[in-house]
Amino acid sequence: MAVSCLSREVVTDGRFWARIGRDVGATAAATAAGAGAGWAMWNYLNAQAATARTVIPHRTDNAPDGDGVYHPDGSVTRYTRDAHVDLFLAVFGDSTAAGLGVDSADETPGVQVARRVAAATGKTVRYANKAIVGATSKGLAAQIDAMFIARERPDVAIILIGANDVTSRNGIRASARRLGEAVRLLVGGGAKVVVGTCPDFGVITAIPQPLRTVLRQWGLRLAAAQRSAVRGAGGHPVPLADLLAAEFRAKREYMLSPDQYHPSAAGYALAADILLPPVLDAIGEWGSAPLPEPPEESAAVEEPKAVTGLRRLLRPA
Repeated sequence: MAVSCLSREVVTDGRFWARIGRDVGATAAATAAGAGAGWAMWNYLNAQAATARTVIPHRTDNAPDGDGVYHPDGSVTRYTRDAHVDLFLAVFGDSTAAGLGVDSADETPGVQVARRVAAATGKTVRYANKAIVGATSKGLAAQIDAMFIARERPDVAIILIGANDVTSRNGIRASARRLGEAVRLLVGGGAKVVVGTCPDFGVITAIPQPLRTVLRQWGLRLAAAQRSAVRGAGGHPVPLADLLAAEFRAKREYMLSPDQYHPSAAGYALAADILLPPVLDAIGEWGSAPLPEPPEESAAVEEPKAVTGLRRLLRPA
């Protein structure tokens, strides 16, 4: 869902899917019960990745730039050093954080959150998107350090990260630890931090089965590790896999962009609706009502027999 191949940090779209088939297939072969079954699984998953590569188009665009100052009346102005702002909201992460897949800045998740915060609080909100398409947790610290070097400190930060860690086969524990360190950096700089954890690969039907389920299981395990790391670092985790999956499965054509991989404007709007309550709570504007409780979907994920044999692949590294 948040996977892209346009970044300076990742390979091109074709090489991305080739890598998925090679790496996942090779690991499946190594963990299969017998040599014959292992090579059969390797070939099968490699073919699955090749199919996905032909279905999902290669993206050569970037996410729309929505940086600016958002006012309670709905207007937006360019940010300057002498501009009056009540709140500085910054977004970090990958292509989902950047808003890849939509046509206008107003449709990106960060801008939608910024507009909602301004309308709900009456505050003037400066918004800056520091996310990099294709980023993994390895690049989060650099995104944050670049802002700090510019002598800027956000009041509230949103991080959306995880999908590229799965497709890059980055270790689950290491990826969660890096996310925790990034949250700790922001908290140390005075920010309240809200993190959308790894999304659900199960809604991306352009990825064939069983490869989709393999990636989904890995992503859910990463999301659980991220949740613990974010809490330990003083941030607020939001389980996007639990909160978005049902809507995306029910309305895939509506919730996904034409590439059938990144969210559409409607998908990002739903994500913004989910992120808004914890953001308002973090800045003391939610009120006395309890925050919405997320559904417990991922805890009851069914594992088909074909995937059960690959469980060792999904163990946190």
